[in-house]
Amino acid sequence: MIRLFIFLLVVLALGWGFSWLADRPGLISITWQDHLIETSIMVAATMVVALVAVVMILWWIVGVVWTSPYSVRRYFRARKRDRGYQALSTGLIAAGAGNALLARKMSVRTRGLLSADQEPLIHLLEAQASLIEGKHDDARRKFEQMAEDPETRELGLRGLYMEARRLGANEAARQYAEKAVEHAPYLPWAAQATLESRSQSGRWDDAIRLLDQQRMANVIDKAEADRLKAVLLTAKAGDRLEGDPKGARDDAMAALKLAKDLVPAAVIAAKAWLREDNIRKAASILESIWKLGPHPEIAGAYVRARSGDSTVDRLKRAEKLEALRPNNVESLLAVAQAALDTQEFRKARAKAEAAARMESREAAYLLLADIEEAETGDQGRVRHWMAQALRAPRDPAWVADGFVSEKWLPVSPVTGRLDAFEWKAPFGQLEGPVEEGSLAAEEAITNLPPVTRPARTGEPSTAIVVPVPPSAKPPVPDLAVAAKTPDGANVAPKTEKSPESEQEPVPFYGRPPDDPGVKDPHAAQPATRLRLF
Repeated sequence: MIRLFIFLLVVLALGWGFSWLADRPGLISITWQDHLIETSIMVAATMVVALVAVVMILWWIVGVVWTSPYSVRRYFRARKRDRGYQALSTGLIAAGAGNALLARKMSVRTRGLLSADQEPLIHLLEAQASLIEGKHDDARRKFEQMAEDPETRELGLRGLYMEARRLGANEAARQYAEKAVEHAPYLPWAAQATLESRSQSGRWDDAIRLLDQQRMANVIDKAEADRLKAVLLTAKAGDRLEGDPKGARDDAMAALKLAKDLVPAAVIAAKAWLREDNIRKAASILESIWKLGPHPEIAGAYVRARSGDSTVDRLKRAEKLEALRPNNVESLLAVAQAALDTQEFRKARAKAEAAARMESREAAYLLLADIEEAETGDQGRVRHWMAQALRAPRDPAWVADGFVSEKWLPVSPVTGRLDAFEWKAPFGQLEGPVEEGSLAAEEAITNLPPVTRPARTGEPSTAIVVPVPPSAKPPVPDLAVAAKTPDGANVAPKTEKSPESEQEPVPFYGRPPDDPGVKDPHAAQPATRLRLF
């Protein structure tokens, strides 16, 4: 386009020049060796222009003839290079498709058409062909050659890193990744591998520094970088909690600013504040994260904030958590456990049953079994709740890559992935309960066996009518348990129910059988039918 514009300008200049001379006619006289040459100005100008054009054409012809050998060589070299690049492209495509035969064939052809110094990708094609053929030693040698060349260093280190990971040489893989990060911190695979290796070795400051470099290089987005940095700060705070509570508190608080819902950071920050006897600040942190999402670890740290508190104080704290997040399973379980410790069995049972109705899972039934053991000591009822716990879905736990941990960890012990642990049901329990045929919470509460209590020494035995819980709807109107007297001679007769007996059970005296569903073998006749569950 520029050449065309220049050509147009030259033509316009020549036209303007000739028109200017035509408007101003004149003669030119030249005397040379007794010869007089006269001509007009227009003819002289035309001859000059023609002479210049002839000189330019002759110069171009001479140049073409003079440079023709080089032009011929360049033509054939370009043709050979094009064939080499075509073979290289075909070979790389074949290597990517897994065609080892074609990849090796194209590699040999490319080597004959191109020079490895001219095109470093020839090393890559040969290395890929060796990998497909299973010649890993040859591939590693090629990757080592590429790692020594500044132009292909990153590609070679990537190949060596993958080979080390394949062989399980984690230390060698870590060294390759760190070497790649030194030259190119913007490489995602190298930065991620180095970040995980530094996290596994507990080098939290180095990991945080590398993460900041990644963030500045835009290798990782801001949200993910903040989350990973919060995890690293939490892990660092956990290591410093015993020796440096103040430093652990600062790290945990910084982590909470980056990730407000990070439960381990909140727990560590609260513990650090408690070590400084700042209960108000610790409670404020736990309450704020409890509002975002109730968690049993938060409830445990909040209820037992002060070791010298009585069980009544702990119950009050649990009830405060329930007030912050009412109608929540974790809130109900926390209050039920605190009420059990206070021996307020009625409240504990009500909260635990409400939690079971809201979400039928293992923890609610195990807590009901503990309440039954502490309140009645009835092994039949305890076994009933234990059976429901066995059949119910499992409780959430810290899970990462199929590994279930009792506590939160910053790095997965299986894959080394950072921030891998999640609070959820274990993978093995996602499809359903351990045993089939689990009862619904309401049905389990309804089918709860009656309470049996041992007789006091020296008092006559009697049959009792056991009241059913208010939520239950028994199909049998009268329930009585047959028991023998201390001497085994008499059997208590069946008695009619009275309003008083419905409100308060009559004490039972005598030694009951181990299973309330088993009849007394010493009784002459059964006093009544016993409903089996």
